[in-house]
Amino acid sequence: MKAMHAFLLICIVLTCGAQVKAFDPTVIFEQKCDFDWISFRAAGLQGDLKSKLFGQHVALPIILKAVNGFMSNDNSEKPLVLSLHGPTGTGKNFVSNMIADNIYKEGINSRFVHVFISTLHFPHVHQIDTYKSQLQQWIKGNVTNCGRSMFIFDEVDKMHPGVIDSIKPYLDYYNKVDGVSYRKAIFIFLSNADEEGIKQTALDFWKKGQDRSEIRLKDMETLLSTTAFKSKKSDIWISSLIEQNMVDFFVPFLPLEYTHVVQCVMAQMKTKGLEPDPEVAHKVASDLDYFPKFERVFSVSGCKTITSRLHFYIHY
Repeated sequence: MKAMHAFLLICIVLTCGAQVKAFDPTVIFEQKCDFDWISFRAAGLQGDLKSKLFGQHVALPIILKAVNGFMSNDNSEKPLVLSLHGPTGTGKNFVSNMIADNIYKEGINSRFVHVFISTLHFPHVHQIDTYKSQLQQWIKGNVTNCGRSMFIFDEVDKMHPGVIDSIKPYLDYYNKVDGVSYRKAIFIFLSNADEEGIKQTALDFWKKGQDRSEIRLKDMETLLSTTAFKSKKSDIWISSLIEQNMVDFFVPFLPLEYTHVVQCVMAQMKTKGLEPDPEVAHKVASDLDYFPKFERVFSVSGCKTITSRLHFYIHY
């Protein structure tokens, strides 16, 4: 049932400042760190990204290259570190789930996949020292138990930089840290911090009459190099990680257009076992908010609210 019970314990410990027992690698779990439970499916990841991720022509090839290259290299010099940035509802969490689904038999529910949400697990500034200690212990313990572990940090733009600083040694080019190798682990950071710059890039292309497909990674890198990580103190750690070459791939997610939202609705209907209905899909997409206000080009919430809205438009 996933290691959620462990996460809840971590959450309680971190927010209350209590003591947590040291990780015990001798505890027997049903899932094992072997080929039966961990096996990368490159074709599966490629198929999922191409059939389920919409409007992200910049992000898709980067993710495929990053994960395929890392998982096919038995002698990686460092763990894989991905930093996914962009507006809400554009697919950052979705992609994280796809990666997990194609590496672990239990996908995101695997006991080898660990999800941290900054506002839930690290909410109190005055408990930073406790968070740092517990986070180091949690990561070290789980990587000791299984080198092919995945750690997903959501809402890192809301995380105090001191917390994430505590794991920087685990992301670097070290053979071992305190006797533990982290070279097979995967770290994924999810952030909305740079969404304004990414939105502006997409808007600029649209205003110039350029097709969305013409946007390239270099267009984002140029803009973000001058605007990212400077508006919020919480972004300083990201800048530090990039400057020290700890982040392997910076992956921007573009705001979604109306056609992409329609695709999301159709895909969601199929996932729910329903016959995809274009009329219903257009109704759902039409009722969402878009920007600019009058031109209604980009979805404000992306595909995030599709699931909760869909049942209002379906006639059983």
